[in-house]
Amino acid sequence: MTTADSTGKPAESPKRRFSRLRLPRRGRPLIRRRWLRWTVRVLVALFVLGTLFSLVYNLATNGDQKPASALYPGPYVQIDGRAVAYRELGRQGSPIILLGGFAEPSWVWKQVGQRLALGHRVYALDLPPFGYSERKGPYSLAGWTKLVRDFSTHFGLRRPIIVGHSLGAAVAVDVGLEAPANTGGVVLLDGDALPVGGPHWLANLFVNPYYTTLFRLVTHSDWLVRKVLVQAYGPDRPPITGSQVDAFERPFRVDGTENGFHDLFRGGVQGLTLADLKRLRVPRIVVWGQRDAVDNLKAGRTSAQALGVKLIVIPRAGHLSMLSEPALVARAIGSFAARVERAPKVSAVKKRKR
Repeated sequence: MTTADSTGKPAESPKRRFSRLRLPRRGRPLIRRRWLRWTVRVLVALFVLGTLFSLVYNLATNGDQKPASALYPGPYVQIDGRAVAYRELGRQGSPIILLGGFAEPSWVWKQVGQRLALGHRVYALDLPPFGYSERKGPYSLAGWTKLVRDFSTHFGLRRPIIVGHSLGAAVAVDVGLEAPANTGGVVLLDGDALPVGGPHWLANLFVNPYYTTLFRLVTHSDWLVRKVLVQAYGPDRPPITGSQVDAFERPFRVDGTENGFHDLFRGGVQGLTLADLKRLRVPRIVVWGQRDAVDNLKAGRTSAQALGVKLIVIPRAGHLSMLSEPALVARAIGSFAARVERAPKVSAVKKRKR
């Protein structure tokens, strides 16, 4: 809106005059250059401070890394030139080998193993770079499969049942594919045996000293580890105790763990395909926690369908079903092992009748 001045000419309103104010064109590049300089200075300062923090923090926490034998007394066995940590329960009966998942030490099988040991020789392995086994690669599906087969040969285990939880499910299936004649059966527990997707190339972006700092901050955080355990245990669980948190954190202190995890992430967590699962001919079952929030029941049904078996659901159990419902998990494995043991006897009787 305009008004007339004393000369009779229309006058512009103050609002319109203000809207027409413009910075000189020569001033705009100057402001942009100043913002650019300040942005570069802030980024450089953050980089310098972050680097100094990483160097100081890494130096202060170097003493936390220890030989595996200082954290776990054993037993160990030399397999393929590296010390493999394991646990053994039971002295008689058919053999069962228990394989944990990602970052799961072999102690997670204690309650299940004690129940199975009443009628079986039970072995629980630490797949490197997890647990207390020596941090020596390769950290690949083929490497883990060879390790399990060589472990079985070392102890003279004849046709063991291979139980693989989560990541270990792919290893159990691969053992059955590679050595069907010496595999009594395969149990997939809360694991579909398929590869874990994701941009594994991101691991190459994390270089030292920043990778070491990030790894130690994450694995030293009781709060973060507790959060992960709460999700993995599932909703029907007692409160997570400090001793449980410490038991999961302690293997991260083993010498070489940081480099081992970096090598693992760089190659990606490998698995099999549904076509591979369809080729498996040894006896097999798929067991799954009803409240699994890490790998849901749909994934279990997909793998069970590919294997041609019915999915066995453990009520109330989360992803760590061997800890939340050890009696039910042990019962499922034990019943399967009993069926496998009876199968050869039935075939032998049929041959004699012929």
